Parts: sequence; C-alpha cells; structure tokens
Amino acid sequence: MQSVVIVGSGLAGYTLARELRKLNGDISLTVVCADDGRSYSKPMLSNALAKGKGADELAMADADKMAADLAATIHARTRVLRIDTAQRRLITDGPEVPYDRLVLAVGATPIELPVSGDAADAVMHVNNLEDYAHLRECIDPVHRVAVVGAGLIGCEFANDLLGAGYTVHVIGRAPQALDRLLPLEAGERLQHVMGDAGVHWHLGTTAMEINHAGDALELRLADGDCIQVDAVLSAIGLRPNTALADEADLVVNRGVVVDRHLRSSDPNIYALGDCAEVDGLVLPFVMPIMHAARALAATLYGTPTPLNYPAMPVVVKTPLHPVVVSPPARDAQCQWQIEASEGGVKACCYSEGGELLGFALTGATVAEKQALTKLLPPLLG
Repeated sequence: MQSVVIVGSGLAGYTLARELRKLNGDISLTVVCADDGRSYSKPMLSNALAKGKGADELAMADADKMAADLAATIHARTRVLRIDTAQRRLITDGPEVPYDRLVLAVGATPIELPVSGDAADAVMHVNNLEDYAHLRECIDPVHRVAVVGAGLIGCEFANDLLGAGYTVHVIGRAPQALDRLLPLEAGERLQHVMGDAGVHWHLGTTAMEINHAGDALELRLADGDCIQVDAVLSAIGLRPNTALADEADLVVNRGVVVDRHLRSSDPNIYALGDCAEVDGLVLPFVMPIMHAARALAATLYGTPTPLNYPAMPVVVKTPLHPVVVSPPARDAQCQWQIEASEGGVKACCYSEGGELLGFALTGATVAEKQALTKLLPPLLG
C-alpha cells in the first residue's frame, strides 16, 4: 500500500488529504504538523474580531476528529527536523516517519518587521489560530491598534479592528493602500471610504522604532511622525517556508520549485500552497490551493494531472468598501482604463488588441466580477 505523508495541517495540507480520500480509501495517509492539528479556515482570521469570534470558535475540528474523518495518522505538535531523501523518511523531534510520496504543505511565515526600540518584541503577527488567540488576549483590554502594512492582510485587519470598536492606525510604505493589487484611483477610493469610517492612514512611510511610553507604545515613523497606540500588528507580508526543502537539496527559488504536476526536483517529493512556486507563481490565496489539491490528489492516485489555473479573482475582505481584483500578469503589456463613479471604481487592463488581461473593482462595481472574469485568459493554462 502506497504511503503519502503530508507535512502541514493548514488549508493546503488538509484539503489535499480530503481530496485524496475522495479518490482512494485504501491509501496510507499521514499528516505531520508542528501545531495542534486543528482544522480551521485561515481566511477567517482577518474578519473574526468584529464578529466577536475567539480562536476556539474558529476551529472546526481537533486533530483526533480529523484523524478519524480522514482515516489518517496525525502527528500533532511534531516538528520535522530534516528530510532523509535517501531512505525516504522524515526525521522529527518525535517518531521517524517513512514515506513513499512526501508532500510539503508547510505554508509561509510572516516577514519580521525591521524595527528597533525597547518594545520591538511587542509586535504581533497573525498567521494561525495560536497567533489569533494571542492577538485577542493582547488587545481585549486596549483601544488603539497600529497595523503596519497597507496590503491585503493589513487592510482586512484594519477593517475588522475598526468594526470591533478599536481606533486603528495603518502605516504603509507605499503611497496608497493595496499598491501591489490596485491602480492608484482604486486604492485611493478604498482609503477615502475607510478613512471616513475612522481609519488613520500613514502612507509613504514605515515604522522605524517602537518604545514603551508608560502603558502605551510609541511608534516613530520614517517621516518623523510619532504615534501612540496600545498594540502593534505587523502585516508586511509572508515568506514561503523553504528551509526543509533547501536542506534536502531541492531546487528553491522564491518558493519550493515544482512542475505542473507539483513535483519538486526530487521525484518523490511534492509541494503545494503558500510554500510552492509553480511556473514562477507563488499564490498565497484560497482558490489556487483548491485547484492544486485536486490536481495533486489525482496525480498521487495514479492519474498524472497537470495543474491549470483559471482566472481567479481575489476578494479582499473590506466590507466598508468591497474590493475584487484580478491583477494582470507581471509581464503583461496592457493599459488601465478607469471608470470612477459615486459607488466605486472600475479599472480594466486591456492589451493593445483590446483583450482584457486584468481588472480591479471597488464598492458597488464588484457586482461585475462574474461577467469580467469570463473574459479573462487563464492564469496558467
């Protein structure tokens, strides 16, 4: 009986395990994870505060239930120290785990905020349930929160914190919110609406130093401004976890380099999710994981299935001013056409031949998402 071992119990790991079980009830399935193995929806982490949800309420099943549901062995609270590719086994801080096929679904780690000061260690990140529980514990008795990072996660947390009753400051290095996803007019509209609702924007700058100031924290910004808050949340980005792959001499670039079958440079090791790089693409979003898990499950079952990505717009959870974006490819030659109205901003990126290559919709214009998505080329066809 073939054994498949998955390292990681996040969305990618558990989705793959479910897809495998749909295809093959007899396969030997093992999940190894450094956390407690609870199943939860990671996207819920950035919109649970306003709903009053605690970490335990976000968890849908514990490791024991997941093991029963998946007919799998789950080694929770088990850290993988290295991959023995010659003997096809994992060396962990617990049992050794042999494998026929190994799947890395180890996700990504928040980039550390490069700040000095005697309160630099007070900076929080939210990348999993335990992080979210820590955030809730730290901000329950306070009122003012600084979010460093004005990208997707920063804007989602700012909206959520505001909805939960906090005074929110957002600090961003770029001159606009969501600068990597939205053209200027769309980003500015989001800023305007969220600003009117109470978000304090500090853009074109970044935090340089964080110090204790009595019971508060004082942030010194690069532009010379100082902000006093009670808590600091960093959302400046994620870095794919590639250390295990690197130490196993797998090819690594921005992520673990895999082919269209999600196979790494070792034919017995695969990768998917936030840690994987497919055709130069590292996509830390839900829909790419779902497509990758279905394709990889079929491949591991014995039906080689190359991964294809259709157009997959990203929904930004900012209910104050909804945003949907499908960015054009990095090397796409296209021009933005902007239509601004009272209800929102519609931005479409067209090639010289008039082909729609990307779009960004804000406010009421998000209703056009489905119609525009049908006009886009596949992301990876």
